[in-house]
Amino acid sequence: MIHHVQLACPRGSEDASRTFYVGLLGMTEQPKPPALAARGGCWFTGYGADLHLGVEDDFRPARKAHPALLRPDLDDLAARLAAAGAPVTWGDDELPGMRRFHTEDAHGNRLEFLAPSA
Repeated sequence: MIHHVQLACPRGSEDASRTFYVGLLGMTEQPKPPALAARGGCWFTGYGADLHLGVEDDFRPARKAHPALLRPDLDDLAARLAAAGAPVTWGDDELPGMRRFHTEDAHGNRLEFLAPSA
């Protein structure tokens, strides 16, 4: 089992992370242990996944590597992201039995969201 997936973020970008992961994705922020909180970044949980955003001083967004998260509200999520100006690129025909799309978080990290086809 996977405990969490970590993505990188630029120093000082915690508010942008919160806006995206809590505001748009509907995840909940989890407090970091004090020893780790001093490093910056933030942690989120929701929909069966824990995502940790960790500060990298030489930050470069992950354009290919990405977490793929199951979401029961796939169409609503895609519409919410598009309305907020996030890219939404569908790829329904590429993975048999699944509907999916890719987007980017507030820092340009690639994210995939999936749901079983009806």
